[in-house]
Amino acid sequence: MFKNKFQSGFLSILYSVGSKPLQMWESKVKNGRIERITDDDTNTQVLEVAGSIVSATYITCPADPNKTLGIKLPFLLMIVKNLKENFSFEVQVLDDKNIRRRFRVSNFRRGTRVEPFVCTMPMTLGPGWNQIQLNLADIIRRTYGTYYIETLRVQIHANCRIRRVYFTDRLYSEDELPAEFKLYLPLKSQKAKVKHSQTTVHLHVFVQHTSCLTLLFLCLEP
Repeated sequence: MFKNKFQSGFLSILYSVGSKPLQMWESKVKNGRIERITDDDTNTQVLEVAGSIVSATYITCPADPNKTLGIKLPFLLMIVKNLKENFSFEVQVLDDKNIRRRFRVSNFRRGTRVEPFVCTMPMTLGPGWNQIQLNLADIIRRTYGTYYIETLRVQIHANCRIRRVYFTDRLYSEDELPAEFKLYLPLKSQKAKVKHSQTTVHLHVFVQHTSCLTLLFLCLEP
């Protein structure tokens, strides 16, 4: 989809406030729902993916299973709300060995497990809205010893609310973010300034809460 397009800065693949947030996505629902609602905290429209079976209700991009995203930007960012239920997402990438690797991240599994084509990792979300940042180039290098070429597919399962999903060429500070890429909260919450941690770890996920920033560690098993 984006392979032959110039890629720099920010590249968004889902924006819940847009007129057609799922234009590039396919939806699968079983014993659940995928709908756009107004979130009480942000007072904006967000996409809610909810279901009794996490694996049975999800959205996936691109919608066409025969196409790939072809996104070369190495940082994946997701602004999601913790619904205090099981939640997972999956990213499929291509490495310099021309092998497709899948990274599954969830808040209900413990420990990291690396298999030849799939790596499962745990995640902890704070209450309310979170910003998840994945350095895909760093993760694939440390898990498989190969180099990141591009992202092929993103799949987000129940249960969460989604504000935006996008890619960047590097990590940007809050002051550098365009206005439309920030999570606007009620006025009383906007007064608190959030600073980004500069700590570098082997394999990491940043979880940014509405009032603080927490750095979580995903440690590889030897």
